[in-house]
Amino acid sequence: MTDFIKKARDATSAMRDVFPPTPLLLNAHLSETYGCEVWLKREDLSPVRSYKLRGAFNAMRKQPDAPVFVCASAGNHAQGVAFMCRHFGKRGVIFMPVTTPQQKIQKTRMFGGNNIEIQLTGDYFDDTLRAAQTYCTETNGHFLSPFDDEDVIEGQASVAVEIEEQLGGKPDHLMLPVGGGGLSSGVLSYFGTDVQYTFVEPAGGACLHAALQMGQPVKLDSVNTFADGAAVGQIGERTFARLKGVGLANSLTIPEDRLCVTMLEMLNVEGIVLEPAGALAVDALRDLGHAIRGRRVVCVTSGGNFDFERLPEVKERAQRYQGLKKYFILRMPQRPGALKEFLNFLGPEDDIARFEYLKKSARNFGSVLIGIETRDASSFGAFLAKLDAAGFTYTDITNDETLAQFVI
Repeated sequence: MTDFIKKARDATSAMRDVFPPTPLLLNAHLSETYGCEVWLKREDLSPVRSYKLRGAFNAMRKQPDAPVFVCASAGNHAQGVAFMCRHFGKRGVIFMPVTTPQQKIQKTRMFGGNNIEIQLTGDYFDDTLRAAQTYCTETNGHFLSPFDDEDVIEGQASVAVEIEEQLGGKPDHLMLPVGGGGLSSGVLSYFGTDVQYTFVEPAGGACLHAALQMGQPVKLDSVNTFADGAAVGQIGERTFARLKGVGLANSLTIPEDRLCVTMLEMLNVEGIVLEPAGALAVDALRDLGHAIRGRRVVCVTSGGNFDFERLPEVKERAQRYQGLKKYFILRMPQRPGALKEFLNFLGPEDDIARFEYLKKSARNFGSVLIGIETRDASSFGAFLAKLDAAGFTYTDITNDETLAQFVI
């Protein structure tokens, strides 16, 4: 037994005084769909609905004399730290960007109670992080990194310890979401090379993939924060030291819009609420095909902190990814009967979800923003063919992110 395995097991044992193991559940729907045993490690069912309290617990229990614990986070890490500050009776100061939604602030405050202080600083996370680190130095506090800390990595490895205990051994294949690398590096360090891995990142925050290509951690030029639980601009130095040998073939990036399809499927079919990052491991099953047939596969559903006010956005993005909803800017003739003529082009399964005159571009024409939903993506082919035959001029802006963010 390696020293790391012993420490991970000791950390797991100590956690049992705070919270029970999260369930490992065989999922019949996914198993049938992919022709294998698909088990879900339900970190979305932890006390803070993510695995982040594990690393926070382990790091804090090893620093009993710290006068104050400090972190910078707008999400799951903040809630995990807050929960553990209350458990240990320690003072914590949690820095969050000014732009953090009230729902996240309130949940963090609920978990931490009177043991924590929340400071809203900076419009962007980098500013928030600098403020937290400065405060930590000035107060001789202990900074709790969300991932790039040996004690945190060791704590996150408790996920692997529980999987082994619950499964009665190691899985054949592990699907792991990756943000800064704390969870994935901890699980990899525990199970070693006896398990096949797939490391999954959102396309707009694929910092592990970038680091594997360059051979070292690199800062991404930009980050799409939709999957905020895994949208990290640069993987940690310590975590990458453990992950650098995994190989690009075992690294997958998932389009954010496709994640929305999986989130809705899990909600509607299974009644499981997952945040975007929490759906990464499940979504990646689509890409593995025959590679997992007949195998015992574990997907870590890393978090379920989802604000239902975002559900319309998730549905919208899912429909666009599946080709069930498109947006056009249409040059509409300004003559009697033109609108009726256009409406006759729609099929029986088509529906207008948006119709807005933007401006008159000429005396006899007007620009119209139109959104159309359908139940069969192939119906758009017939619809567009009718537009072309009638001489209507249009531009499909569905996948034009720059334009869509202003007019959709």
